[in-house]
Amino acid sequence: MLLIGGASVVVIIAGLKLGAWLLGPFFLAGVIVITLSPATRWLRAHRVPGWVSTALLVVLVYAVIAALVLVLVVSIAQLASLLPSYAGRAHDLVTGLASALERWGVSPQDLRPATDDLDFGRLVGYVRAVLGSVTSFGAGLLFLLALLLFLSIEAAMAGARKLAVTADRPGIGAAITEFVHGTRRYMLVTTVFGLIVAVLDAIALLIMGIPLPVLWGVLAFITNYIPNVGFLLGLAPPALLALLDGDWQLMLAVIVVYSALNFVVQSLIQPRFVGNAVGLSTIATFVSLVFWGWIIGPLGAILAVPLTLLVKALLVDVDPRARWVNALLASRAVVLDRQVPADAERDVTRDPE
Repeated sequence: MLLIGGASVVVIIAGLKLGAWLLGPFFLAGVIVITLSPATRWLRAHRVPGWVSTALLVVLVYAVIAALVLVLVVSIAQLASLLPSYAGRAHDLVTGLASALERWGVSPQDLRPATDDLDFGRLVGYVRAVLGSVTSFGAGLLFLLALLLFLSIEAAMAGARKLAVTADRPGIGAAITEFVHGTRRYMLVTTVFGLIVAVLDAIALLIMGIPLPVLWGVLAFITNYIPNVGFLLGLAPPALLALLDGDWQLMLAVIVVYSALNFVVQSLIQPRFVGNAVGLSTIATFVSLVFWGWIIGPLGAILAVPLTLLVKALLVDVDPRARWVNALLASRAVVLDRQVPADAERDVTRDPE
């Protein structure tokens, strides 16, 4: 039985990986529709025809994504043309670092393999490859637009379908509702506060004189959707560019400013408004990041939390016997919140007074 279950898991994972080209865009479109569904209901409540509200939101989403792609294409092209001018500076930095390590007792022969592998022209090639990937994603926007149209049309009947499911299977209906609310809350919180951090980062980089601050602001906004490591992915490129364009002090200043802005917004301000958006533990989000990034690619890393919420709803929340898994997936705050009522109930039952 265990062998059959393991084989089934392997087959499912292989199927997901083969269908990643469809699963990623389809789920992204679904998450966008779920996130914007309150706006659609608001428009319909104000007597805007359903097809008009759907068309407005689809056009708005498409315009935002197209604008982001355009900014990325232009900025990455500028970066590709800018990087060759830093080749001499990069060589000087590597030489200086090698000399410093030699003074600390590291043999030059040990450093030669690493320094020989450093090819600045190869880095420019990587940047151009990223530019090609962004351009191809822009071409795939037509497919995403079609998915958004069909899912937005179907979303008009989502409430009635959910009621029908709940009437027959209350557990499934409750799990679907929890997934929708959790996904919408996570996306709204991540988008709003990610946009705030991105704007502040871009302004700070502009003040410090770092080239292409708009590109790094957009990168900070996109990587904000990647749990755990998104901050580091958004920080590394502008910090390295600060080192190439300036010195170690400028790079350190970028790191300090990024860290301070991220800490203030996401650790001090955000919890006061929304608390823990989805209630997943750090290890759960990290494992989901690795798994979905491996299955779907970069889009899977961005959608790791909503995908995990969907799997949790389908496999854990629908089955009362499996809900103990929530204790393993939940964050510390959620576990403590659930423990307090349970402890209070035990105290009441023990004390007859």
